[in-house]
Amino acid sequence: MYVRRSAVDIVVNAPAKLNLFFEVLAQRADGYHEIETLMCPVDLYDTLYFREEPSGQIKLECERLLESGGSCGPESDDTGPDTLPEGSDNLVVRAVELLRHRVGTGRGARLRLVKRIPTEAGLGGGSSDAAAALVAANEGWGLGRAPGELARMAAELGSDVPFFLVGGPAICRGRGEQVVPIARAVNLSFVLVRPPVGLSTAAVYDVCRPAGKPKAVEPLRKALSAGDTKEVGRLLFNRLRPAAETLSPWICRLQQRFADEDFWGHGMSGSGTSYFGLCRHARHAQRIARRLQANGVGNVFAVRSCR
Repeated sequence: MYVRRSAVDIVVNAPAKLNLFFEVLAQRADGYHEIETLMCPVDLYDTLYFREEPSGQIKLECERLLESGGSCGPESDDTGPDTLPEGSDNLVVRAVELLRHRVGTGRGARLRLVKRIPTEAGLGGGSSDAAAALVAANEGWGLGRAPGELARMAAELGSDVPFFLVGGPAICRGRGEQVVPIARAVNLSFVLVRPPVGLSTAAVYDVCRPAGKPKAVEPLRKALSAGDTKEVGRLLFNRLRPAAETLSPWICRLQQRFADEDFWGHGMSGSGTSYFGLCRHARHAQRIARRLQANGVGNVFAVRSCR
């Protein structure tokens, strides 16, 4: 994520993520699943504005925007800002409340969240926003809390939240909170589509069954570190995709549509319904994105990996 201070606000750009690899190893006694995933942040951002609130209250306003690179089909269920919670059921508010409780302060926060990352899409927008809120409040209140302490709070908020504090691609294990950064990774270009209908993560996990013979993430990590983009495309994998296919016809539709393009590889991100293709370079991604936008498949983005 990117953090800057304006004249009055702390401003944080919170990226989306793509799962280049996703294996489900087992179901845990606590109800979560043991996973191994390789995630990559991409330059599709929500923006969070933070300033101190003199009343001591935590106030959040949300606004939904469609990223300029996107094209929205007529059936879209991303209906607008009224669908975004602004109370304690929003992870941004919960993150700021948790930090405030841990440090024992009564200071307030006025937050404005501009949403560009589609929801129910497997792109981690809510988790990224929560991580941004921890960073913004820590900076805005001048708390000076160490990254490790923020990471522990992030793990309490959600499985993907600690990943977004790392600032680059990483392998995540456990329920997702055990994060191992990948120090050297080639820059990647993608076309990303969020179709008109989303999926619930819980619903996809209910249908998914853990792997009998799990795939290993290490070959993909090596290809990513070696800069072998073609091999990265060949090794894209998501154990949740067959489950998502039973719940939404859009996964198979996008798989077939992406198979007609000359991607290095393609696959579903997270629990869906977003689908992405790995391109040769940014111009290649932009060309394919324009073709897909003309097809009315949903929100279409040309994105790049980021740190």
